[in-house]
Amino acid sequence: MTSEPDVDGVDGWPAVSVVLPVLNEERHLRAAVASVLNQGYGGELEVVLALGPSTDRTDAVAAELAAADPRVRSVPNPTGRTPEGLNLAVAASRYPIVARVDGHAELPPGYLATAVTLLREHGADNVGGIMSAEGITRLEQAVATAMTSKFGVGNARFHVGGDEGPADTVYLGVFRRSALVRVGGYDEGFSRAQDWEMNYRIRATGGLVWFAPSLRVAYRPRGSLLKLARQYFNYGRWRREVMRRHPESVNLRYLAPPLALLGIVAGVVLGAIGFWPGYLLPAVYVTAVLIASCVEASWRTVSVLPLVFMVMHLSWGLGFLTSWRVRKRTRPDPR
Repeated sequence: MTSEPDVDGVDGWPAVSVVLPVLNEERHLRAAVASVLNQGYGGELEVVLALGPSTDRTDAVAAELAAADPRVRSVPNPTGRTPEGLNLAVAASRYPIVARVDGHAELPPGYLATAVTLLREHGADNVGGIMSAEGITRLEQAVATAMTSKFGVGNARFHVGGDEGPADTVYLGVFRRSALVRVGGYDEGFSRAQDWEMNYRIRATGGLVWFAPSLRVAYRPRGSLLKLARQYFNYGRWRREVMRRHPESVNLRYLAPPLALLGIVAGVVLGAIGFWPGYLLPAVYVTAVLIASCVEASWRTVSVLPLVFMVMHLSWGLGFLTSWRVRKRTRPDPR
């Protein structure tokens, strides 16, 4: 393993390990890996793929990529779950800087060099930027609009942008290996929200998480409403678990979707039993959705964006409200 001074040294570029947890990514994996290998980064580079039990040709694509470039290799991830895959890939990697990339994300040119420079300049343990959602189909474009909208996802800077500086969390992340070792890696008890939870532990041990809007990573959104609903249902469910583990992390924007869902259900029930003003609650929500859609949609997405907003909000809220307490932390609590 490269020594830590090589991370902060003024001469040259530290070696970087890029880790990808991969499951059923036949469609996007080549582009994701190519975006890493074509960075033009000045230091050594390796790509470690943690391969889950895919049902498409993902494993074959990974084998082709490894045969074509010795910098690419893979490790098995029998569970297929993201936190286990990340920990396995990190354990198999060799270098002092560890960059996380998803199998359906594409790094822009210069991403790694910019991230390493920011790590050095700010003494940060993790730097990252914006999940730049970009759709191809009309539905994907509507989802991308919603995922970069304050009405859709709140004011999180890694979704909607903002000023550079310290942050609670960032998209993906480029880490000092020493920080990952210090906090014990990703908590394998979290199927979702594992990034936010680990960034919380980094900050709890005195580390700095740095947001930089210049680090924009293309993200391909879900291509069906059912997949979108499942995604946001799980987001809500696991956000609730983060709040159970770390009550001080409660934020009003995390409570807005479940409160909206409760208000809609209560309004419909009250209206159905004869208290007609109850219908005002769902009417106000639907009106807000329609106004936001008219303001933010393009001509191509205006007909589907209202439905996308509602699927995201209500699925998130339902996941939050039905979340169960999961097994205890599998990684040490650093505090």
